[in-house]
Amino acid sequence: MTELVAQIVVSGIFIGLIFSLVSVGLNIIFGVMNIVNFAHGEFMMLAMYAAYWIFQFTNLSPLLSLPICTLAIFILGVLCYVCLISRIMSAPMLIQIFATFGLMLFLQNIAFFLWSSDYHILRDPFIGGKRIMLMDGVYLGLPQLIAGIGASLITAFLFWLINKTELGRALRATAENKDAASLMGINTERMFALAWGIGGACAAAAGALIATFYPIFPQVGTVFCQTAFVVVVLGGFGSITGAFIAGIIIGIVQVVGGFTFEPAYKHIFVFALFLLIMFIRPKGLLGR
Repeated sequence: MTELVAQIVVSGIFIGLIFSLVSVGLNIIFGVMNIVNFAHGEFMMLAMYAAYWIFQFTNLSPLLSLPICTLAIFILGVLCYVCLISRIMSAPMLIQIFATFGLMLFLQNIAFFLWSSDYHILRDPFIGGKRIMLMDGVYLGLPQLIAGIGASLITAFLFWLINKTELGRALRATAENKDAASLMGINTERMFALAWGIGGACAAAAGALIATFYPIFPQVGTVFCQTAFVVVVLGGFGSITGAFIAGIIIGIVQVVGGFTFEPAYKHIFVFALFLLIMFIRPKGLLGR
């Protein structure tokens, strides 16, 4: 019984680390710009497809193509800001919501057009099908283990970048007060574009990490993004630390729910927790 509980908790923690990374990107965009990016999951989906096709044509493992995928989606995020978001920054919130929701539908339909609705499975011979024993009776697939560790390292790097560097201070100043930051010589437009690029890169890194063990299809980003919104609410809008902790909590809740009942019902517990948080503490664990 103890081994079973440990197995469930470990599995929940490692999928939670992926949720944390996706949510951190969502949080950075919201924290700097006060805009909710509904197309965030589609950045993740595109990175998964990029990792898949790079592997098909070059046999390069997604773990090695991760920098390429991340950089490509970083550029896409910046372009989305420059071409679309910058034009609606002063528009009412409803217009901003419709704009990012429309971007989500556009990217999804591009994926449907290019790759159809078929599921794709990336079978990496280097790490696929292998398991690691973490402790007595507790196992984890090597792809999941690598993805969890990679997500943790990237999240830690982002925490350092935002809190310990000049660039991070500029981003935080822009988030705190755009006009004051501009008067201090900070190019706020550049910070906004950078926030979108970093947010997209977080989703892309998560996508490349899970491409080795999760099916790839045009709406895969929506599955993760819905959970990421719950993580953001639980952790607190604008808090990287909160998103990291909340991601692990949600991962455990999801795995426990899927094990206790049927896997198809695991999301019920996640969204039930979301509603409970909204009633009890709308600002989240570490929200301001």
